[in-house]
Amino acid sequence: MQDLSTAFQKQFASFLLPLPDATVYLIPAFIPAEDQLALQEALTQKVAWRQEKIRMFGKQIDQPRLTAWYADAGKAYTYSGLIWEPLPWLPELTILRTALQELTGASFNSVLLNLYRHGQDSMGWHADDERELGQNPIIASVSLGQERTFSFRHRQQKDLKHTLVLPSGSLLLMAGPTQHFWLHQLPKTTKAQQPRLNLTFRFIY
Repeated sequence: MQDLSTAFQKQFASFLLPLPDATVYLIPAFIPAEDQLALQEALTQKVAWRQEKIRMFGKQIDQPRLTAWYADAGKAYTYSGLIWEPLPWLPELTILRTALQELTGASFNSVLLNLYRHGQDSMGWHADDERELGQNPIIASVSLGQERTFSFRHRQQKDLKHTLVLPSGSLLLMAGPTQHFWLHQLPKTTKAQQPRLNLTFRFIY
């Protein structure tokens, strides 16, 4: 089990969200504004995007987004009935991983990328609680492009919810017991007209 460094917790104490049973930070300007567009374009072009099929209500449907999995050798990942074999790290992903590790004090050996092409691409309610992530995983979620609304919902206290906006360049860091007590989603919207790129760095055991 990993912990965030004391230095990180002190530096970003004011960015901690008021969620019980959770440790969630929203850092709006993790990636400088002048670097965001070039990085988004490079990743959009270089990443080996796939549109997988999932089963819902007895039918096979296309996932409402494009996805990719990059990780250290041997670090496969299973979620939603899909098994992802790792692709080798791109230089841009390696730079981001190094920056996140230096900032947080945590280690990351993999990243799941999602490309939301428009407002009808989305991610339903879920938690990042797969067994290979270990207990109390640290999930570092970086956003580029169109800002989108992101929602939390407590698993036990159904009326306990929290909604925020993820701007381009932001880092949403989920740690501690967050995945045990909260679900999160990126809902559909008619407002988002431009693509959003999301990278969720994690550690696979």
